[in-house]
Amino acid sequence: MVAPPFYTFSYYRQTNRGHTIMSFEEQQDFARQVADLNKYGQALNRCETVEEVVSLTLEAMSLLFQFSYSTFIEVRDGELEVVHSTNPRLTQGGKPGPVAMQAFEQGETVAMTGSEAGLDIDSDVTATLAVPTQVGGEVTAILVTRSTSVETFGDEYSRPLEILASHAATAISNIRSRERLERARQDLETRKEMIEMYDRLLRHDLGNDLQIIAGFADAVASEVDGQTEEYVGKIQRAAESSADLIERVGNLVNTLEEQDEPEPRDLRAILDATVTEVDANFPELTVDFDPETADYRVYSGDLLDSVFTNLVSNAAVHNDGPVHMDVSVRETGDDAVVIVFADDGSGVPEEVRSEIFQMGAKGPESSGTGFGLGFVRALTESYGGGVTVGESEAGGAEFRVTLQRA
Repeated sequence: MVAPPFYTFSYYRQTNRGHTIMSFEEQQDFARQVADLNKYGQALNRCETVEEVVSLTLEAMSLLFQFSYSTFIEVRDGELEVVHSTNPRLTQGGKPGPVAMQAFEQGETVAMTGSEAGLDIDSDVTATLAVPTQVGGEVTAILVTRSTSVETFGDEYSRPLEILASHAATAISNIRSRERLERARQDLETRKEMIEMYDRLLRHDLGNDLQIIAGFADAVASEVDGQTEEYVGKIQRAAESSADLIERVGNLVNTLEEQDEPEPRDLRAILDATVTEVDANFPELTVDFDPETADYRVYSGDLLDSVFTNLVSNAAVHNDGPVHMDVSVRETGDDAVVIVFADDGSGVPEEVRSEIFQMGAKGPESSGTGFGLGFVRALTESYGGGVTVGESEAGGAEFRVTLQRA
């Protein structure tokens, strides 16, 4: 989760001649305003829904600034959407005006005056201010205010509104994180129920049938010879292989059933230990990894190291000859981190990438069981994250594991 910011202030204001010190009265007013904003920030961080955050933010804009029109815009997956607005010309769920888009694209506060300030030429708006705020390097929300009395918005307006916007964005980011984790918990319970059902079918129904097949095959084997005996041998081996597969699936089910709810864990320590161990066990594999880039806490379980071990060792197991892998960690704007495993091996054929994470799915030349990547997917999704595969810059495989930051 993102910690709520706390703000102090300096007694300067912007004028046409640069920054000048505020008068005593201005200092007192500004100090009270910053104190009120921090109180609103604490209240925003206690909100449980995005709707509460939006309502409280618009209330603050109205009471503290007395603006004519206030609009709250959320940015999700690069799309801007009006969550709520006191401007009758804007509708909930609709697209905002051009000033909001400009603030989003530039990533900084935008002020407009005169004819450009309104939504249309008939507007009585004299000045417009759009304040974007970022979480994790990406714009997540934009506050837009329009006035019919102020000729221009200076620092005395933009700075406090930037504080409020940051508080609101932090609150929404934490709410979205909690929502993702709750969905992950619900998905995990659903998956467990389905897996338990398949496990019962495999172990009981198919297991019993395989015992019967193996028993009759053993009985027939002592009574035949020649080509018939060869056929019986194939039946026996197929039954043994199927029984072994059922046993491995059962062990996987037990492992997943024992997983607790995701908890905050030290990504750096887990990833560093995994890379060091796998790198030492496979002489033909070289791994570049800077632990400094992984200094995060993420939501996961006891088997996160198994996820990383599977992905790193795959590069050595499924390639002939020396293989080089780069492991890196990148922060995203939705309160998550992406751990990238990119190698210069033969890669994963595009036609099997959509199926490779299914339990039992294998590449055309793979000699494995097909459960390794299925296991990786099941675990990462149970943590509220996910995994994808693509082509690395070196032409090999690139696996991306997404985990929620704690």
